[in-house]
Amino acid sequence: MQTADRGQANDYDSFAEMYAAGNENSLANAYYERPAMLDLAGDVTGRRVLDAGCGSGPLTAALRDRGAVVTGIDASAGMLALARRRLGDDACLHVVDLSDPLPFDDDRFDDVVASLVLHYLEDWGPTLAELRRVLRPGGRLIASVSHPFTAYAHRDPRPDYHATTSYTFDWTLNGQSVPIQLWRRPLHAMTDAFTTAGFRLSAISEPQPDPAARELFPDGFQELSTHPNFLFFVVEAPQSAIGSGS
Repeated sequence: MQTADRGQANDYDSFAEMYAAGNENSLANAYYERPAMLDLAGDVTGRRVLDAGCGSGPLTAALRDRGAVVTGIDASAGMLALARRRLGDDACLHVVDLSDPLPFDDDRFDDVVASLVLHYLEDWGPTLAELRRVLRPGGRLIASVSHPFTAYAHRDPRPDYHATTSYTFDWTLNGQSVPIQLWRRPLHAMTDAFTTAGFRLSAISEPQPDPAARELFPDGFQELSTHPNFLFFVVEAPQSAIGSGS
């Protein structure tokens, strides 16, 4: 998962093992966010996919199992070490901060998946421009972010929905509290950022959790079924000239 800065907050290297262990089988990740991302991706057989902010690689592995040729990038070397342990020494993994230019040629990928990563960034513009650049015409960006209406509202209510603001909260992982900083923005700012970068909006999704989670997480399942945590987008790089947005 991408870090927002190089300070104390979002220091995934310091808690990579704990985060990866919790992410593996949690309600929000294993039974809600990851299945939704895979459903939106559909048939990826033979497609070249960039997993932007791949973390320890669970989505990378799932896409690869479905026949995709996947490249993973993440700002955390510790998370990538876990991804390599999962995926094998031949996996194509790179330490890359999404705030920086990407080390790939134009039109390199058929799809980009950005799983719970954009909300770590204050400014989506440079990152989306780079993701647009490395996608071939007709390629897709599939992204999930904190839901602008409901996610984390109980932790730090925003004074102005229309403002783009940061907020910090503590995750508890294996009894240890770790600080996380995210950026929230209104829905129109998200869609505007995609179109400004030259993407066409294809889908906005608010999926339900996997029904299999009902028995495993009865309380959490009910809450997640009625109060979505995440919002999902599919946007396409048009066949026309880069940046046309038409």
